[in-house]
Amino acid sequence: MTVPEETTTPAEETAPHQEQPPGERVASAPSEEPSGEDALPEWARKELAKVRGEAANYRTRLRDAETKLGEAKSPDEFEAALSELRAQNAELERSVLRASVARKYELPDDLADALRGEDEAALAAHAKVLAKYIPAPAPQSLGGGLTPDDGEDGEMDPRKLARLSRRF
Repeated sequence: MTVPEETTTPAEETAPHQEQPPGERVASAPSEEPSGEDALPEWARKELAKVRGEAANYRTRLRDAETKLGEAKSPDEFEAALSELRAQNAELERSVLRASVARKYELPDDLADALRGEDEAALAAHAKVLAKYIPAPAPQSLGGGLTPDDGEDGEMDPRKLARLSRRF
């Protein structure tokens, strides 16, 4: 009778074999980098939560519309449900258009809802007016020039700096 040979996978061949005492459980090493949503910055997590909430709202509206259209028994009920669905769809399209124009002109989310206009051109014109009143963000760092501690000897020599700047 022959004994079958043990087969190993490529991962087992390259992995070092470690002997473990019986009965002890080895905890996996914690990964140093978070994975999934934990790896995202705070602003991205907030935006992701916002988008997921909007998507849930759309799914709920879709189920409600399907229910109303499915329960319609007469042509009049069907037409009423269909017109309500079309009105909701038009409002959602306006909302998406307002949000895209607000992003284009870098308006805050609060002002996106305040945009007035029926079409994209009117919304863009109003967004331009509102954008004038939004202060520009402050730069990350106001430094950028020479500091008195630049240099090897610890003192700033204006003549030496002038000579250096003339070379370029």
